[in-house]
Amino acid sequence: MELFGEQKRCLDCLVSSIEQLGGRVEIAKLEQIAELIIQTMRGPWRYFHTSEHIFEVGGSVDPIEVLAALFHDLVYVQVDQGVGFNISSALCPFVKEVRSQLVIRDEAELPNDAMYQLVASVFGFIPGQILSPFAGQNEFLSAIIAGKSLEPFLPASTIAQITACIEATIPFRGVSASGLRAIELLHQRLVSVNRDFNLGWSDAETAEIVKRSVRLANRDVENFASPNSSNFLDNTWNLMPETNHELSNVNSYTVGGYRRSLQKMEGFLNFLKPELVFQHFMQEPDDEAYTNLIATTRHNLAVAKLYLGVKLITIAILEALAHRLGRDIPLSTMMGELRVPGFKTSVLEDYLPDKQSAYPLDSQLQKEVLDLLEIGRNQESPYDIKNSPVSTFIIKSIGFAETEKFLDKAKEFFAGHLASEDFLSYCDPDVVETISSGVMKLFESRKTALGKVKLAHNVLS
Repeated sequence: MELFGEQKRCLDCLVSSIEQLGGRVEIAKLEQIAELIIQTMRGPWRYFHTSEHIFEVGGSVDPIEVLAALFHDLVYVQVDQGVGFNISSALCPFVKEVRSQLVIRDEAELPNDAMYQLVASVFGFIPGQILSPFAGQNEFLSAIIAGKSLEPFLPASTIAQITACIEATIPFRGVSASGLRAIELLHQRLVSVNRDFNLGWSDAETAEIVKRSVRLANRDVENFASPNSSNFLDNTWNLMPETNHELSNVNSYTVGGYRRSLQKMEGFLNFLKPELVFQHFMQEPDDEAYTNLIATTRHNLAVAKLYLGVKLITIAILEALAHRLGRDIPLSTMMGELRVPGFKTSVLEDYLPDKQSAYPLDSQLQKEVLDLLEIGRNQESPYDIKNSPVSTFIIKSIGFAETEKFLDKAKEFFAGHLASEDFLSYCDPDVVETISSGVMKLFESRKTALGKVKLAHNVLS
């Protein structure tokens, strides 16, 4: 079978890495694995966790890192709405579904499978354990598939190292009850795995395995420390439709649906501590590099939180106005459809004034966020424009100083603790009047466009 594009690239990565590791290469079987990986990564809801992502995470230097990256996001239950048919057969002997949760089979049900035992030991998972999407479920299941797929080609010692890399990509874990970080706990388990499975690693080799795992895990989240906050927001916008599939219905997703995506992301980023993003073990990376990663992440999170806060205020006003029409109004009804080349349609921003800022900016952070709102992120997304003209109008009208109180009121409205008209009465009346007037002018433009169709029909008749 002749492969092209991403499948050919994936196959090349598999063959080259296994050859470098002294493994056995069987092209026909590796072609099947490459097809499995790429088909899965092309799932309809994958916007960020795509085949391009696995190639970026793996790099091109270390064959173990390359192989771990190819498999590390193969299972993503929340995004794919379950486990794909093509990969489920590899998991069914070890995992079952109980009341909509995935659970490791009891000891009596589990087959006597040395590779599975190795993977489970690296993760520290036990028979009967309920798997959590937020505590390694996807990574564990991906590692099982990696182990079983690579078992014919590589020794257990090498697969254990690949598994360690995948385990390290479980994100955002805090310090354990024993006071140890997740990467330190992984090191402890690898010491035990080395002994129990007779893998033959020295203490220094075990430490290097953990350092390699840190390198891979940090590349997996390197976007958080992007030197350009716009790049960070671009990837944030790619993540949102993975967990809110309504956004894939361009021009028909609702005001509330868009708002829930913003709200979920804003809540997550407010919860996230920069220190939980990147791993650090025995000077990998060195202290200065690690400190810079954390500082840049803290800045990007601050930008994103303020940016999303302003976007939430904007959508709150639009949602409250939409309640005058109904409870489930498409956002395109209120703002106009996304413009496409060769097709001119009116949008809400056409009817907003070109306003100068009424309040001075107090910080570089505010300037950066205003630029992101006014000029835009670096990239358009399939479901949204990159700049935010309505948000820009609002923030130039009310200033950043009011955003925190305003956002608190918006969240009361979202939670149903504040009626839509009460929320609008809290807002700046000129802002509400300008936006509502703009929406009405947008409606008038549609009425006029329909009238032209009717006039053309009468002329032809």
